[in-house]
Amino acid sequence: MERESFEDEEVAKMLNENYISIKVDREERPDLDHLYMNFCQVITGQGGWPLTVILTPGKKPFFAGTYFPKYSRGGIVGLVELLTKIAALWENQREKLISSSEELTAFVIKESLEFSAGDLSVKVLDEVFQKLKQSYDPEYGGFGQAPKFPTPHQLTFLLRYYTVKREHKALEMVEKSLEQMYKGGIFDHVGYGFSRYSTDRKWLVPHFEKMLYDNALLAIAFLEAYQVTATDLYREIAEKIFAYVLREMTSSEGAFYSAEDADSEGVEGKFYIWTLEEIKKVLGENTGAKFCSVYDITKKGNFEGSNIPNLLNSEFGNLEKIEQEFKEERVRLYQVRDRRVHPFKDDKVLTAWNGLMIVALAMGGRILDNAPYLSAAEKSLDFILKKLVNPEEKLLARYRHGEAAYFAYLDDYAFLVWALLELYASTYKPEYLKKALALNKEMLDLFWDEEQKCLYLTSKDSEEILVRPKEIYDGALPAGNSVAVLNLLKLANLTGDYELENKAHQLFYSCGEEIKANPTGYTYLLQAYLYSQTPISTVVVVEGEDKEVSLEMLSLLQKSFLPYTVSLYLSAETQELTKTIPSLVDYQAIGGNTSAYICQNKQCQAPLQGFAAFRKALLS
Repeated sequence: MERESFEDEEVAKMLNENYISIKVDREERPDLDHLYMNFCQVITGQGGWPLTVILTPGKKPFFAGTYFPKYSRGGIVGLVELLTKIAALWENQREKLISSSEELTAFVIKESLEFSAGDLSVKVLDEVFQKLKQSYDPEYGGFGQAPKFPTPHQLTFLLRYYTVKREHKALEMVEKSLEQMYKGGIFDHVGYGFSRYSTDRKWLVPHFEKMLYDNALLAIAFLEAYQVTATDLYREIAEKIFAYVLREMTSSEGAFYSAEDADSEGVEGKFYIWTLEEIKKVLGENTGAKFCSVYDITKKGNFEGSNIPNLLNSEFGNLEKIEQEFKEERVRLYQVRDRRVHPFKDDKVLTAWNGLMIVALAMGGRILDNAPYLSAAEKSLDFILKKLVNPEEKLLARYRHGEAAYFAYLDDYAFLVWALLELYASTYKPEYLKKALALNKEMLDLFWDEEQKCLYLTSKDSEEILVRPKEIYDGALPAGNSVAVLNLLKLANLTGDYELENKAHQLFYSCGEEIKANPTGYTYLLQAYLYSQTPISTVVVVEGEDKEVSLEMLSLLQKSFLPYTVSLYLSAETQELTKTIPSLVDYQAIGGNTSAYICQNKQCQAPLQGFAAFRKALLS
């Protein structure tokens, strides 16, 4: 639409004569996007982007749609015709349009922005598993047909379901999906990183746009799969995602950029595709031919006469061998590709998406014992806490070219608290837990709806819009409410402040019927619900004179897949934690020896000493 209409003189003239045109970056203003998308779905029965909405001066919509060509074609009304018709209606039947917008606004607020309350039960967890199993593609992995989205939180839900229920089908679905996504063209085998989604069932042809949040969430899924299965390839894929992000998507100050476009030189995918001749020219005839046979590069091509490198024809067991065999060749191809015209990089820094990448890197740092990942996570956090706050120390949502703007949204707070919790679990630095508690408290103050018992998308200090929207649907990203509720549960178990747990249960009830009506739309929220229904272990390690024992205990906690365990560490350097959590003064290193306390249901076992005893108790 930008090329066809908004940069077109004729359309621009019509817009400027009859309308006030406002272009919204939906990533900077998710509140407006969510609000007016609800109107579009009510008016048309569907949504999508680009989102086109026409409002009264009171900001109330009376017309909405998605894509409109310049002129009518293929049964789609053209923008020229539409703008002409609506301008005439506004001139001649204005009161009717205003009345229509008032009725529509009242309806949308009632039907789309309020949730149906009701009790949840553990049956909903089995139901979502069954529904995912029904939509699972056993041949190519993933769920549903084309287009296919990675939706990593569906996979991390299944990993937790497997852990609790020992349902092997859940793990099988995760592994097949991760393997096929990696083998397909949705993964960039030359420069690394995942594209937004696949246009086909096989994961071969992506929409070539790369998003920071997809890569963060997929890195988390691969890391957790590695923890569960000890499959080295999952570790290597997570490392490749991080290599891409740290090389291509990181500013000199340590913040992470938002996205890379699909297009370069006006052609989608041009930067990423290859001909057989190009490969052979770079690698030589013999090596080139071998590379092409493995990576599906042919004369005919697999994408518009050219080729997207992929490993869909390779057996999973051979992938590690292929990785090693063609390592040097991929570097040479990357160097040649790097001289092409790059896709446009969206270099705005979003607090929420940086939070997700901090989560992934913090996890990568502790699970893979990789100090540079932890350092990158800490550097991004430092950037946010210095550059994405206003003079009153209020968190902001977006930074670009030295300017920070917009009061932070729920996602910014929820994802950043999650990031701080992961950094605490990776470093045991008390300041991270302290900051998580402070931001969580601020979030509840700014976003909590005491009437409906859930969280608004916008803070009470934000610009006043038509209505403060709420969101619980876990789409491409988990909803802020979903992440926030799991944070509440973890913080309750870390600190003993069970008022936070009560808030979480209030939120589950506030949207219970909504979840039961479509459980697969809430797989991150249901991860939180599964957490609330599973016995949680709180582990406190108190360092004694035998420091090596405490380090062994912490390493086991950090590297094992323990989604229902939270841990705290007390040492001479971290004693200040007792000021944040006063009850910790009761935990001592008995006889001067490192002592570990494992507590469940608010009751603690006798303190454990020695790594062997601790390992047995923790993993039994």
